[in-house]
Amino acid sequence: MNFNGVGGGTVMYTAHFPRLHPSDFRVKSLDGVAEDWPVDYDTLAPFFEENDRMMGVSGLAGDPGVPSRNPPMPPLPLGRSGTLLGKAMNRLGWHWWPSDTTVATIDYQGRARCINLGHCTPGCAQGAKASTDITYWPAAQRAGVELRTHCRVREITTDEHGMAAGVVYYDAAGKEQFQAAHVVIVACNGVGTPRLLLNSASGRFPDGLANSSGLVGKNLMFHPYAQVYGYVAEPTDSNRAPPTCLWSKEFYETDRSRGFVRGYTFQFGRGVGPIMEAVMSEAKGILPWGTEHHAAFRRLNGHRLGLSAICEDLPEEHNRVTLDLVLKDSDGIPAPRIDYTIGDNTARMMEHGIARAKEILAAAEATDICVNSPILHGGWHLLGTARMGSDPERSVVNEWGRAHDVKNLFIVDGSLFVTSGGVNPTSTIQALALYVADQIKQRLANLFD
Repeated sequence: MNFNGVGGGTVMYTAHFPRLHPSDFRVKSLDGVAEDWPVDYDTLAPFFEENDRMMGVSGLAGDPGVPSRNPPMPPLPLGRSGTLLGKAMNRLGWHWWPSDTTVATIDYQGRARCINLGHCTPGCAQGAKASTDITYWPAAQRAGVELRTHCRVREITTDEHGMAAGVVYYDAAGKEQFQAAHVVIVACNGVGTPRLLLNSASGRFPDGLANSSGLVGKNLMFHPYAQVYGYVAEPTDSNRAPPTCLWSKEFYETDRSRGFVRGYTFQFGRGVGPIMEAVMSEAKGILPWGTEHHAAFRRLNGHRLGLSAICEDLPEEHNRVTLDLVLKDSDGIPAPRIDYTIGDNTARMMEHGIARAKEILAAAEATDICVNSPILHGGWHLLGTARMGSDPERSVVNEWGRAHDVKNLFIVDGSLFVTSGGVNPTSTIQALALYVADQIKQRLANLFD
């Protein structure tokens, strides 16, 4: 699930675009677990708004389950799948709302509206989905930023004063190069960032750059998913884009009677295309070979309703990224080694989500209920391995993204996260990046003090 490309993870995401909730920044104060963030939701609110404009968010204002926001584009249509799911939620009396998404529903800043070409994850052939290669990067290049592709950074170097001096990298031809810098900003996310910092060890920083706390690479958080789906008699939207159409915050905030703290978001899907349906249904044993095959496939294909519980993952130091002692990439840079186990709290949360999802599908009169938990290859949200904090002994960077140990080194990616929340992180990662950039700009006169 890892790749290198201009636009990063937004090239491959489904364009689902929730924000962290205010409570996510105060889990220690509210629930006695993990740590509080050194910033709060209100601090990031203007940067969420700016990012919504830059990415082009479609959604519907007025959702009682999330803080007030004003998406610049109208929401995606509910479609057949969304209507069936919304009616099922109404029967249960549970919260639901059209999802915020970065798929254009009207012509927006050079992007044509979505014409439903298919699943959004492999990249949008039309360009209706906002990936940063078509939103932020053109603006950055017009402002004078030079983009060097097919380059791989090996390490960040430091000078005799302990300041970052620049980076050593391999260019497209595999030749070693050095780029000097007054400021180094890292945006390699929750695996790439600790890998780079750990590989930048030196005499002054023997345990890795910016790692006096010993926390670089530790507290890795994913978002374990519990996926449940079934089949209804009515036709659904199947492979129409985008795949996620609704969300529910019914079980987001802590209710200790459930047996766990924190919570999860339900993401509702429109369905899948015929190839995915055939492969998954055969694997689940509900699509037989032989004389019944075609009739069974006609009953399944284009009739799926599904949802996933995206579960909060609490930080635990034994979940970590280190450098592999043997494996290296083609340039000889040590590969990242990942050690990870789903925590007990999250496991109980997933079981709760599965049970509630089955209730929702029952309310939609679905049959042939299938469960994937945790979903295969479900580790694409990479968070927490260089977290923010005001205490240098308990964090890697300060409350505005500067490394405690290296005064001209900044981090702006998902590794900053103190806790994971129960939502996809892209919107919050981008808001944090804008916030850190704004802090750098405001503090230019004494940035390295």
